[in-house]
Amino acid sequence: MDSNLLKIFTSVVEKKSITLGAKKLKVTQSNVTLRIKQLEKTLGFLVFHRTSKGIVLTTQGEELLPFAKDIVQKMEEIEVRMKNIKVQNSLRLASTYSNASIRLISFLKQINTDFPSMQVDIITNNTLPIIQLLLDYKIDIAFINHEPKNKDLLVLNTFDNELLLLESKQKSTNKTILAYGPSCAFYKAMKDYYTHLDITEYKTIEIEDFEIILSCIELGMGRSLIPKSIVKKFGYLSKLKLTPLSKNIVDVPTCLVCRKDNLPKISEYLKKLQL
Repeated sequence: MDSNLLKIFTSVVEKKSITLGAKKLKVTQSNVTLRIKQLEKTLGFLVFHRTSKGIVLTTQGEELLPFAKDIVQKMEEIEVRMKNIKVQNSLRLASTYSNASIRLISFLKQINTDFPSMQVDIITNNTLPIIQLLLDYKIDIAFINHEPKNKDLLVLNTFDNELLLLESKQKSTNKTILAYGPSCAFYKAMKDYYTHLDITEYKTIEIEDFEIILSCIELGMGRSLIPKSIVKKFGYLSKLKLTPLSKNIVDVPTCLVCRKDNLPKISEYLKKLQL
């Protein structure tokens, strides 16, 4: 059986639509329809029913799905391993939003200098979705915040972050936390810091832009805990009240990680990388 037929099947099921499945796979809807019919002919049964609201799995389709997902994942693993079996021609990289602001450009410059022919694909997201991408073999390496607890992941390199408590110089700052988002590691660190101070009552304002967060802090709208490198990048070192915090209180290192069973060919290079 052609594993590509199963990949098309799982994509359609994931999107609950032949049209959206075709869009994800970047092929025509008619091509997907034809390949699904080929799969059904090979198997000897319908895998799903077509309705006005999308597709509905048949009983046989539901039984097929977990096996199909497993086969597709295994084939993707093989494809990745074979692609980089001799030379690291490509590198799929993910980074948290904060690290994209402070380390990604420097990393890309070094890679471009040392491996000019390497193709680098980049994804930005929060730490938890990035870890799942690693576990699913969708990416090769990732910059995340904190050392991962998953036993299948390996830390290739660690980079320190000098965390600063940021407050307004001009106005009396309230206890409101200005956070990048609910899953942001620095927001979690700020909450840990408040716990350390026995502060339990406070508001949170979520702003998914570090420069706007810094501007709001300057206006006295709240506080935040952000790496010095980000504050410096946006030119706010002299505009805000800065309080360095001991790593014994809060520590959010950046870790460059990969799967233990999917080491990049340039892993030794990455272990020695300085950013």
